[in-house]
Amino acid sequence: MFTCDAFAVDGPDKTFHPFTFERRDPLDHDVDIEILYCGVCHSDLHTARSDWEGTIYPCVPGHEIVGKVRRVGKKVTRFKEGDTVGVGCMVNSCGTCDCCRAGLEQYCEKGNTLTYNSPDPETGKDRYTFGGYSKRIVVNDNFVLSVPENLDLAGAAPLLCAGITTYSPLRHWKAGKGMKVGVAGLGGLGHMAVKLAHAMGADVTMLTTSPSKEADARRLGAHHVVLTRDSENLAKAAKTLDLIIDTIAAKHNIDAYLNLLKVNGTLVQVGAPAEPLPVGVFNLITARRSLAGSCIGGIAETQEMLDFCGKHNITADIELIKAQEIDKAYERMLKSDVKYRFVIDMASF
Repeated sequence: MFTCDAFAVDGPDKTFHPFTFERRDPLDHDVDIEILYCGVCHSDLHTARSDWEGTIYPCVPGHEIVGKVRRVGKKVTRFKEGDTVGVGCMVNSCGTCDCCRAGLEQYCEKGNTLTYNSPDPETGKDRYTFGGYSKRIVVNDNFVLSVPENLDLAGAAPLLCAGITTYSPLRHWKAGKGMKVGVAGLGGLGHMAVKLAHAMGADVTMLTTSPSKEADARRLGAHHVVLTRDSENLAKAAKTLDLIIDTIAAKHNIDAYLNLLKVNGTLVQVGAPAEPLPVGVFNLITARRSLAGSCIGGIAETQEMLDFCGKHNITADIELIKAQEIDKAYERMLKSDVKYRFVIDMASF
């Protein structure tokens, strides 16, 4: 074991503070990573504040991790000291269920090991995982990813969650040339969905309630903007889209978005509102529309996403912060006061 410095929170109404704990030394198939940057995800906020219940304290969030390999276990062959690598939302899975064998570890039927706040079978039954708001992390090499060297590393960190969360449904529903893709919500997830769909060759429509976001949506790659509070705008856009990636994590009128889909169109929910979203069934059955959900991607697909971003030089639009500014960043996130992802600079420790 070795000592690791981090920032942790001790309760849903507490602030972050410096925290020291022990990480395991690398096992045979482990990679010890010095973390350089860690993105700040809405999931971090919800977990830290126990919005989804079940948070174990002290909690060290963070699952958008980019760093350099410091040590490797004796059976690791894909990575070496000094390599630039990333870690996303998972650090292990059973490896034997149908989903794991199909490269869909994110849907592991026996329950995968999340990067933070998850029971950690590698270090004992009473231990749980601590995430990327820390100086180092030790991860099974099957869950470590190569980060293209041409990418800005701070901007690449959010690709490990926001990037793959939007890339996976775009790939699954075959976004590309000839497809009209809508993106609902221009935030951390939404701005990545616009960039990725544009790079895939799709015709991209930004769906937003805010007129002030139109210029930025077009800068990011949107070809069209529909103001969803404008009934005339919505009427003109009815039945024009093949696919909608809905990134909105708050209560909203999902029926208004379903009406924008063509026959056989699909709305994929990737934002996670705390409350259920009511759906008018006739908006589905009268046009054979589908309402679907999607999580992150598997490890192979996440590597594919990183390689795609390397090829097209895609990173997140970020604001770099110090570790001491996490609480302030959370407050700003609640007000949607970020364009479009906070990233912690670990040099600030």
